Amino acid sequence: MLQKLIREYGEKYDYLLYGRDVISNWCRTFINESNHDDFKILDIGCGKGDDLLQIKNVIKDKNLDLHGLEIYSPYEKIARKEGIKTISIDIEKDAIPFENEYFDIIIANQIIEHAKEIFWIFSEISRLVKKDGIVIVGFPNLLSLHNRLIVLLGEQPPTIELLGAHIRSLSAPSFKRFVEMEGYFKVLEIAGSNFYPFPPKISIPLSKIFPKLSVCLFFLIKRQNKDGNFIEVLNSRFYETPFFRGNFQ
Repeated sequence: MLQKLIREYGEKYDYLLYGRDVISNWCRTFINESNHDDFKILDIGCGKGDDLLQIKNVIKDKNLDLHGLEIYSPYEKIARKEGIKTISIDIEKDAIPFENEYFDIIIANQIIEHAKEIFWIFSEISRLVKKDGIVIVGFPNLLSLHNRLIVLLGEQPPTIELLGAHIRSLSAPSFKRFVEMEGYFKVLEIAGSNFYPFPPKISIPLSKIFPKLSVCLFFLIKRQNKDGNFIEVLNSRFYETPFFRGNFQ
């Protein structure tokens, strides 16, 4: 019964999952506090370009150079028509074709739960974002209230349902430990969006009060001044799976 209620709610209010107000507000604050007027932004898995277009809508007085990675051709075409410079690559094995420290802001919203090769993805992010630039990451929260309730009922949590697209589940403490490994990144803020099974008038304030129980989590991350790429964390750790390392084998 609870799973059915959540599915019906999700279909009606799925726009809340993407936290676009959170993302655009963080970008606006970062840009307004910067001392220049030109900004390059990359959205990894940009879809139709919704996140980038919302950022563009709230930031009118700066020059924004918008780039997107999108492998689904129909979405890529829509994003391109909106003025977003899009390319299609496999982010789990391809190098992103830009020079080092090219972007001021990189976004990966509802992407990493679909990927095994997160060490490679964050290595490319660490290479491409400028020192002191920001990275914004959003993903479904394994430890959300509704997931906890469903586990108590003896069911698989929806965020990692086997008959689904997600291959990885994440929580706030686990992701923070991952992304801050060896000092390439520093988490500045954590926010939440959506709160099953409540309607938006209740869900929105609850997700702000209890972000770590919300349906989706969002991390504001600063690239530190440490040289090198994130993939190097694998040199001091052994995992029983052959993570892709690119040319850093």
